[in-house]
Amino acid sequence: MNSITSAAPGTQRIFTSDNTAGASPEIVQAVIAAASGQDLPYGADRHTAGARARFAEVFGRDVDVLPVSTGSVANALSLAALTPPWGSVLCHRDSHINTDECGAPEFFTGGAKLVHLPGDDAKIDAEQLHAAAHRKVGDVHSVQPSAVSITQATETGALYSLDEIRGLSRVAKDAGLRVHMDGARFANAVAALGCTPAEMTWQAGIDVLSFGATKNGTMTADAVVVFDRALTQELSFRAKRAGQLTSKMRFQSAQLDAYLTDGLWLRNAAHANTMAARLGHGLKALHGADLLHAVEANILFCRLPQPVVDQLLAEGFAFYHDRWEPGVCRFVTSFSTTEHDVDTFLDAVRRLTT
Repeated sequence: MNSITSAAPGTQRIFTSDNTAGASPEIVQAVIAAASGQDLPYGADRHTAGARARFAEVFGRDVDVLPVSTGSVANALSLAALTPPWGSVLCHRDSHINTDECGAPEFFTGGAKLVHLPGDDAKIDAEQLHAAAHRKVGDVHSVQPSAVSITQATETGALYSLDEIRGLSRVAKDAGLRVHMDGARFANAVAALGCTPAEMTWQAGIDVLSFGATKNGTMTADAVVVFDRALTQELSFRAKRAGQLTSKMRFQSAQLDAYLTDGLWLRNAAHANTMAARLGHGLKALHGADLLHAVEANILFCRLPQPVVDQLLAEGFAFYHDRWEPGVCRFVTSFSTTEHDVDTFLDAVRRLTT
């Protein structure tokens, strides 16, 4: 059974996902400021211009930016611009686009197929990618490999190293495929690896990035960041057709601008990562708790005895469990998670396992 138990409103016992957090005060203030006076619609406003300049500064080059309302639509629109209806998107079998988008990529591409590849820690295996990128090329009876999508950080909280990203991009480009990055937790990955956004994206061969921000401090704003600007016009038409060219885009853009100002996005992500590391360190020291992966970003998986899981849920802690296999739990920390939140949970596990 895939189960979540909800904690009472106002408590800090929720570890289901980082999208349960609120918004950073700086984001809220930016929305309030954008609400005063008048401005032009559909992205012709000063806030959107400012956000695009901020993205160019962060990525160290001119980029095109399309603010959107969800990560799902950022992924789906990006892949639609990269993949014809008879094409295929090569992705990990446990990628978010494959397991949690309810067919949105297939819908927006007009029927392109997701081809699932294996690999440890939800990371695509380079040899498997090479084989899939050359399989049945030119065969009219088969979908044609068209794009590669990698998730950074992955659904298990693992991180692709810069060398791994470069290597996968090289395989893709050698086969004539473009590369998409699902960056729902992009900030967590940048903060954890200590690299620049440029090094992780366009300098490593990424053509389009789904830039996640909602999980890390914004309210209703994510973005598509376009490095291969030959794709921008098509993406713009697709965004309008999908209802993503918002009339008052300034409210999304103001959020994104504030998010990237003075390193707020990286501070938020680094804090979330630190809280996950604290949680992982504490669980590793407890009898009866089996940490399944190294903690690299802000997601961790742990195996706990079922009676312990049941009692934690009964006490109001909320987390995903039994979605993968009995006793396996997922915990996600956010920019609003505190040391007290983590320690309270660890104290409960300690009490129940000793």
